Amino acid sequence: MSRRKFIGNVCKIGSASAVLGVTDTVGLFMPETASADAERKAGHNTKKPGKNSSYILMNVRLESGYKYKDGQVVATETVLRNLHIVKGIITRILDTKSPYGKGVDCYDAKGMLLLPSFRDMHIHLDKTFYGGPWRAAATRKNGIFDMITLEQTLLLELLPTAQERAEKLIELILGYGSTYVRSHCNIDPVVGLKNLEKLNLALANYSDKISHEIVGFPQHGLLRSNSQGLIREAMQLGVTHVGGLDPTLVDGDMEKSLQTMVQIAVDYKAGIDIHLHEGGETGLKAIRRLADLTEEAGLQGKVTISHAFSLASLGDGADVEMAKRLASLGISIASTVPIGKDVMPIPLLQKHKVNVMLGNDSITDHWSPFGIGDTLQKAHLASDLYGWSNEYNLSRSLSLATGGITPLDEAGKQIWPKVGDAATAVLIPASCSAEAVARLPKRAAVLHKGTLSSGSLDSVKPKLHTN
Repeated sequence: MSRRKFIGNVCKIGSASAVLGVTDTVGLFMPETASADAERKAGHNTKKPGKNSSYILMNVRLESGYKYKDGQVVATETVLRNLHIVKGIITRILDTKSPYGKGVDCYDAKGMLLLPSFRDMHIHLDKTFYGGPWRAAATRKNGIFDMITLEQTLLLELLPTAQERAEKLIELILGYGSTYVRSHCNIDPVVGLKNLEKLNLALANYSDKISHEIVGFPQHGLLRSNSQGLIREAMQLGVTHVGGLDPTLVDGDMEKSLQTMVQIAVDYKAGIDIHLHEGGETGLKAIRRLADLTEEAGLQGKVTISHAFSLASLGDGADVEMAKRLASLGISIASTVPIGKDVMPIPLLQKHKVNVMLGNDSITDHWSPFGIGDTLQKAHLASDLYGWSNEYNLSRSLSLATGGITPLDEAGKQIWPKVGDAATAVLIPASCSAEAVARLPKRAAVLHKGTLSSGSLDSVKPKLHTN
């Protein structure tokens, strides 16, 4: 068995156990649902940081630098600090023995490591089996077209509980430390704008705990299902990005499909995030044309290509040329770190400054039953796949899960958190970023702009310190 196939099988096994909310034999943590966690803690330590709270987060472990031996990073150094958080902003970073004033609420981090919270940049919150009875994925004989046919009945079946399931899925990803999400949402003739309406209600109920973007996604083809008008209506209902899907395979007219998508984005001053599964030269042709249209329309920095599997087929020289073109236009790649015969060139894309983002995509739905919901696990998978196993490379790989934010810069200088940063972070029982990526420990507490989004913090009596 090849190494790649072995990794793929291990990932599938780990994903299956994750749905059950268990800890496996190597200690990978899978969160309980928020309701189960609340029941377990009922009546205990009910005080918690909320919106606009002011408090001290005590005994926080922060990375402070790298330790070197023979010119190589061999460990990560840390310090303990107290953070003063006021209305969601870190206003002071104090030595644990420094005074911090009277009457302030205090919560004890117990020496746990503080990391930037995670960002799931490709997920479908509006259609999932999560929160309901177990169902495996559908059988496909005719690829994506079978799934489009299936959705003509399935979407209507799922619609009555779409908001409830979206909220449970939000709780799941919060439990794994993601406080920012870009959700693709079906816009199609079957459900019209109803999935979007349900998704907006769900996200509104969690507005203090998570930030979001929404992609109006014509899952049944922008042209094929004649969804242009619906997408335009969706732009008035909270959609931030225009979506698209395989312009040659599904829409049957690459040029018209891409032109239509770009025109809608220009008209509404929106971003673009296209699903591009097409491989080989068909996919590469679409990427090159989208790059040209991005430049012509002035959409630099506002375009994402999700999946972009065709990049794995680029040869030497052509891959560098493509990466430089994407970087020059600020075109991002959103990846699930797929395991297969063709490996996505994520290291090369990063080397040439292409913004690579990670997402979980399907979370136990009719497309795939294997999604866990843990963006950090995707960074873990990338590290294993690309051989990033030493302290330095593991530490740097954290950026894939956080949207580029890391506690240390490439030279080991501490750059996060700083006074003035939002208190959007996750507390983890780990010694450093490298351990967190490699071992995937429990996310003990998750903060979004100072609000406790998931997990728990122990409230403690403040010491009698005065300024």
